[in-house]
Amino acid sequence: MVPDVLGNALHDYFLGNTREKLMLHTSYGDLEEMPVEVFFREPDEFPELEHIALALCDGRILDVGAGVGSHALYLQEQGVDVTALEFSPGACAVMHKRGVQKVLQQDFFNCDTGQYDTLLFLMNGIGLAGTIAGLSTLLRHCRSLLRQGGQLLFDSSDISYLYADGSVEKPHGYQGEIRYQYEYKGETGEPFNWLFIDQEMLTRIARTEGWVVQVVFEDGNDQYLARMEPMAR
Repeated sequence: MVPDVLGNALHDYFLGNTREKLMLHTSYGDLEEMPVEVFFREPDEFPELEHIALALCDGRILDVGAGVGSHALYLQEQGVDVTALEFSPGACAVMHKRGVQKVLQQDFFNCDTGQYDTLLFLMNGIGLAGTIAGLSTLLRHCRSLLRQGGQLLFDSSDISYLYADGSVEKPHGYQGEIRYQYEYKGETGEPFNWLFIDQEMLTRIARTEGWVVQVVFEDGNDQYLARMEPMAR
C-alpha cells in the first residue's frame, strides 16, 4: 500500500509536530522543502490572487485539491455551498477536524457527484492535469461537472524562467510538465506529474476544447488567475 505521505505530514502538523520536514523531489533540480504551513494559511495570509478567485466563486462550488480546507472554510463562513474534494485521506481527516462540512475523498477524475456552478483549483490545482494531453482530458471532465453557465477558476504560472540561464535542462516535452515525489519521515510517495501552463498554451488548448478564457489577474511574477467558461455546443 502506497503511504499517504502528504496527508501524514499535514496531519502531524495539525497535531503540533512542526519539527519534521516535508520534502519534494523534483524533475528539474535538487531536493526541496515543501513548507507545510502554507496549507494552513488564514484568510489574511491569502495572496491577492486567491482573494480575487474566492470573490468570483458563485453558486454551488467544488474546491478541487482542497488540501486541509483553508479556502473551503473561508467560503463556508461566507455562507456559500462548497464541497472540498481531496484525494489524500490524511488531508480529509484534518478537514473534518477543522470543521469543513462537506468533504469528498476522491480522485477528481472519478468525481461524478452532480453539477456545480464553480470548479475552483487554487495553488496551481489545475496542475493535477499532469501533462498537456491531460489538460484536455481535465477540461472535458470539468465540462461534465458544470451546470450551464458554470465556470472554472484556477491559477497557474509560466515557468520558462527555470530554464532561462541554461543551468536546468528542459524536459523533452512541454516545459511546464514537471514530475514530483513527496518524502516525509523516510517514506516516499508515488511520483506524480504536475502541470504549469503558460497563458498562450492555455488559450490554444482551451480554444480546441471549446472554452473561453479570461485572464482575470496577473501578479507580476509569471503567475496568473484564469476564469474559463465552456462554449455552448
